[in-house]
Amino acid sequence: MNIKETLKLLCESPGVAGSENAASQAARQLLLQYMQNAEIDSFGTVVGSMQTDENLPLLLLDAHIDEVGLIVNFIDEKGFLKVSKVGGIDRRALPAQTVTVHGKKAVKGVICTLPPHVQKNEDSSKVIKEDEIAIDCGMKKEEAEKIISLGDVVTIDADFTELQGDIITAKALDDRAGVCAILYALDLLKGKTLQYNLTVSFSSQEEIGCRGAAISAYNINPDLAIAVDVSYGNYVGSAENKTWKLGAGVMLGTAPVLDKTLFEKMKKIAKSKNIPHQIEVMGEKTSTNADVISLTRSGVKCALLSIPLRNMHTPVEAASVADIEATGRLIAEFVLGVN
Repeated sequence: MNIKETLKLLCESPGVAGSENAASQAARQLLLQYMQNAEIDSFGTVVGSMQTDENLPLLLLDAHIDEVGLIVNFIDEKGFLKVSKVGGIDRRALPAQTVTVHGKKAVKGVICTLPPHVQKNEDSSKVIKEDEIAIDCGMKKEEAEKIISLGDVVTIDADFTELQGDIITAKALDDRAGVCAILYALDLLKGKTLQYNLTVSFSSQEEIGCRGAAISAYNINPDLAIAVDVSYGNYVGSAENKTWKLGAGVMLGTAPVLDKTLFEKMKKIAKSKNIPHQIEVMGEKTSTNADVISLTRSGVKCALLSIPLRNMHTPVEAASVADIEATGRLIAEFVLGVN
């Protein structure tokens, strides 16, 4: 599997939380290369399964398919679109961005910004407020209303770009990088004898409360689970105890809500197989799908693997291909039952 090609396909598919259809369809087609019965449930989550032996425990592999974005809430008299956030999009990165409004057809627009020449001095350093965001599609109100409806979602335009080394940048790497890592693990497992029955969930609506994973985990009812997400990559001036290095490997999560035995097993496998890894310690919950999966029914033992990501919730998220590969390798070795 070519990780870069897979990531490009996933990241370029729009999938704002609650409107994941295009991204879910792309992920389903990729998953069908490994699982015969991959489907999209009524909530937009892609679910596929692979049963090798009914006596084996059922392992759930989860990564969320949705991305942060915007939603149209008003069209003013001049034709400008007013919007609300969907998920925790970074408002600092919005002014002067080009966007796509997903109406009756895709419409290009730009997020307006007031030139510095006419700003008040005290406004020059302020972050744009949510109710100040306006999108200019170059249309009058009557024209816009023929194509754009209230409730249409908006994605920020961003090219999938390869930087130096193995660093790539794109929108929606949170969490298409996790989706890609699971697909890579499945590719490594082709033709191998597995120690678990597998179900994969590329879950919807994580960015607005882990809603898709709560539903799919309840329906799947796994014996144990591995959630795959992104976490904070290091950058200039970042605290070493709060960010992790790109290219240094998969992040193994440990927290009160995660299973200690699974964490230790993951760490042992990573060491024995020379898989680059880092430890991420969280004092309470993880703010990922692992939190809701672990509470499913009578409780599910859950591990969390994360991929270091810079510029989270912006159009220029950045990650290392090697870290995605390391994450997939660790998942595959775990499924093979390596001790």
